Amino acid sequence: MCLAIPGEVLSVEEGLAMVDVGGVEQEARLDTLTEEVKEGDYLLIHTGFAIQKLPPEEAEETLKVFDELIEENMKLEEEGEI
Repeated sequence: MCLAIPGEVLSVEEGLAMVDVGGVEQEARLDTLTEEVKEGDYLLIHTGFAIQKLPPEEAEETLKVFDELIEENMKLEEEGEI
């Protein structure tokens, strides 16, 4: 199973996008995309490659689920269950 994470595009330059993934900035290669990418777009990132452009609503919903999972994990850690 592979995990891809949504990131918001901060800037684009020469086939690379700088994206914000959960508050962390990282580069994502754009070679795999055929559509134009611009600042403010959301991309699905896997191992440093943009694999899909996402509608903002879908990206925000996915990020919300990630936040909920992190919150639940922290609760379980505090309770000593993991």
